[in-house]
Amino acid sequence: MRSPVRVRLAPSPTGYLHLGNAWTFLWCVLAARTQGGAVLLRIEDVDTARSRPHFADAIQEDLAWLGLAWDEGPYFQSPRVPRYTEILHALMARGHAYPCFCSRKDLQGLASAPHGGLPAYPGICRHLDDATRARKAQEKSPAIRLILPESACTFEDLVQGAFRASAAACGGDFAVRRGDGLFAYQLAVAVDDMDQKITLVVRGADLLDSTPRQQALFQYLGAPPPCWAHVPLLLDPSGERLAKRHQSLSVRALRAAGIAPQAIVGFLAWLGGLIPTPQPLCVEALAPAFSWQRLPHTPVHLPAHTPALLAKLS
Repeated sequence: MRSPVRVRLAPSPTGYLHLGNAWTFLWCVLAARTQGGAVLLRIEDVDTARSRPHFADAIQEDLAWLGLAWDEGPYFQSPRVPRYTEILHALMARGHAYPCFCSRKDLQGLASAPHGGLPAYPGICRHLDDATRARKAQEKSPAIRLILPESACTFEDLVQGAFRASAAACGGDFAVRRGDGLFAYQLAVAVDDMDQKITLVVRGADLLDSTPRQQALFQYLGAPPPCWAHVPLLLDPSGERLAKRHQSLSVRALRAAGIAPQAIVGFLAWLGGLIPTPQPLCVEALAPAFSWQRLPHTPVHLPAHTPALLAKLS
């Protein structure tokens, strides 16, 4: 891992933080604090249609209340669209990206990749000649796809271990800008991580398949990729992935119910195997116990009646 360590908290302002967000962000902050690194806060609001300023404000309040402090930011993605446009033009000029005119109907029925991976884009538009592209562009605004090289699909993850796959198993060429002009998550975060010199990305294991796509962008841009740590997902008692619709498990709702921030931090540390029993603790107190090797590799289920358990710790 490159030094000094730089990590980022990167919430989307489309709702309130929930325990699943706090779970991931806790490991991110601990990874930085145990190595004398820096934490950057980035509000990922490039999808302006779904982002709301009051959620961005609430996220910052809830992070500070939990003790998940940051050293830089907040930075916002929405003002960086000109930078993303500059990078996209450079990728197209170098032949790494191309316009794609495929509709949803065209892509329906694609065979799934082996081992349950992403359906592979078959490269329908990759080799269109300039005349065909110009004619199609008069009829439809294209998406822009990046060519996914095989070399981007191998990496070592600090939690999940070795990742080895083919480009087809990772979905093949992928969209970096939609037909309506909205930049894809993949391009925006890779450019931000490069420009902000992020050396370690900590996020949920559900994004493991996204990593080859971002590694491809780093390769094409001539920048070293960060190290990766994909932590297990936190699930509700029924096994459903936590989401913003789990309103009773939002940090804001727990805070309003009188739950102490130290209770949440200690409870999550216990679920992650850092401490033997749940107890109220601040983030700083957990630093000596932190280790990637202690985290489980499989999803973690919240106990039934989690709010009641947290209330007992408060």
